[in-house]
Amino acid sequence: MALRSIGRNMQQQRSVRRARRQRGKPTSGYFVTWDVNSADRRQCARIRRFVYGDQSVYDRKTYRYPGFVEQDGVQYIGQSVLFVTEARLRAILEFLRVEGVNHVVRYGSLGPVSAV
Repeated sequence: MALRSIGRNMQQQRSVRRARRQRGKPTSGYFVTWDVNSADRRQCARIRRFVYGDQSVYDRKTYRYPGFVEQDGVQYIGQSVLFVTEARLRAILEFLRVEGVNHVVRYGSLGPVSAV
């Protein structure tokens, strides 16, 4: 039996919850996947902040900055994989290019979340 740390398990549960929350009608667009060197912690943090957003507390007030995945036309598929409509494609590609992140784009379609 393989053991996992609690932190890793919590991350996986958060990913599944994020994917299940997203609703939408079937649409066509692009699957964007990227690969980041996990040893480059600064780059990982910038990508995480851009994609998932950020939250900070200052003077007992919480400030929340929404991420790219919260925009219309963006669907979270899995770790380092997003589905974006043509209207959102340019923004993610420009960000990845500026950050020097290797990425792949594939055209495709996405159906609704299944209750299977």
